[in-house]
Amino acid sequence: MFFRWDWLRPQLAAPIVPTLGPVHPDTLTVDLFEDTLRAADTGGFLPYDKDRRWGGRKDEKVLREDVVHQPEHTLIPTLTRRGRGTVKVFAYGLRDSLVDEAAELATKLAAAHDVVNARVVRPLGPGTAHPRGNRIQLKDFTAGPCPAPDSPVHPVTAWPTSVQETFAPFAEAMAGDGLAFLHTQMQAGRCGPVLAAAIEDRIVGAIGPMEIQPDAIGRPQLMPQYFAVLPEARGQGLGRVLWRAAMHWGQSHGAAYQLLQTEVDGPSDHLCQTEGLTSLGFTDTTAA
Repeated sequence: MFFRWDWLRPQLAAPIVPTLGPVHPDTLTVDLFEDTLRAADTGGFLPYDKDRRWGGRKDEKVLREDVVHQPEHTLIPTLTRRGRGTVKVFAYGLRDSLVDEAAELATKLAAAHDVVNARVVRPLGPGTAHPRGNRIQLKDFTAGPCPAPDSPVHPVTAWPTSVQETFAPFAEAMAGDGLAFLHTQMQAGRCGPVLAAAIEDRIVGAIGPMEIQPDAIGRPQLMPQYFAVLPEARGQGLGRVLWRAAMHWGQSHGAAYQLLQTEVDGPSDHLCQTEGLTSLGFTDTTAA
């Protein structure tokens, strides 16, 4: 093994694994980190990688030759060629100077691999004061019932044809939230159902795809969804209705849990907090 668990485990303030993202605390083992190194050699997806559902090849990989692994801190750099390219250095450790060291490594590797962006990703614990970045949230479907919402939410394909036809302009309007990409996946038949809410026979909000996959230890996990409501339809509680419909779908289809990342103090963050999700920590991503 490359990683020593007795070195790495005390440095893991939040359950974030490079190239995999948030993982359930029960799955957080040295094997996950070792698997990311093996995947870097093959260029393929790990069986439990949430990105494998989109097909193709894994774009982000660990730069295994440049990993810094020491008793008090660990730096794990990754590379993606997407867009203009990005090097991210995941900085695990407690000392304040760690971010500067990670930034220096990220800048050096970005130049060496001829990519434009260099980032430092710092996992932070759930008790962090004045956090920034994204909050990692856990929805545990075994903790209690997730009833269906009172307002009508249906899979897009279950709405009348005239309503279904309004999904394309909705998706284009919400392209910045990933809905245009999701629409292409739906048209190609490559994803699970997408739940939608409509006002006056026009789709104004959606969440999906609804898919469940086993995690690293075989527990059924509801995959992250794209989630958006048209600006002019906000303030009516539609986001909460869609969210509860998605959670009802996940529980009724046998999911054990879902992990989410929400922007600290953003609308989705407040929604998840009021819905009783558990905060597992934060990731603060900064330019090197």
